[in-house]
Amino acid sequence: MVSENMLEILACPACHSKLALVGDSWLICQNDACRRKYPIEDGIPVLLVEEGDKYVEVPVEELGK
Repeated sequence: MVSENMLEILACPACHSKLALVGDSWLICQNDACRRKYPIEDGIPVLLVEEGDKYVEVPVEELGK
């Protein structure tokens, strides 16, 4: 799980906007123009732009938990 302290310092690697935690498994960029979504695997955020690109068009409601 990503702690509140870590969430405060993490930013989207593509646009540097804040990230929001969804469930325990996704970090969502808060910039409406960016819309990248980053998975958290084994408790580690995968903050690679290429990874976030895979989920740009996937609605938050449809992300795997």
